[in-house]
Amino acid sequence: MTSRRMLTLGLSSAMVVACATGCSSRQLYDSAQGWQRNECHRMQDPTERSNCLSSTSTSYDEYRRQSEGVKPNK
Repeated sequence: MTSRRMLTLGLSSAMVVACATGCSSRQLYDSAQGWQRNECHRMQDPTERSNCLSSTSTSYDEYRRQSEGVKPNK
């Protein structure tokens, strides 16, 4: 299994668990980002690790702004 695939599977699993336990969306986001950073640090290739870590640098507020921008109008 590729490292990107493992990250996706783990992130999805973390989101399911967090939703089931009643976490707020911010708590869920922070938890998922922390988990992903830990997984990034396990990568051996420095370039792959750097790319992975850069994908975890988006703040929750920025994430919300980005996600609000892509929601379809009803």
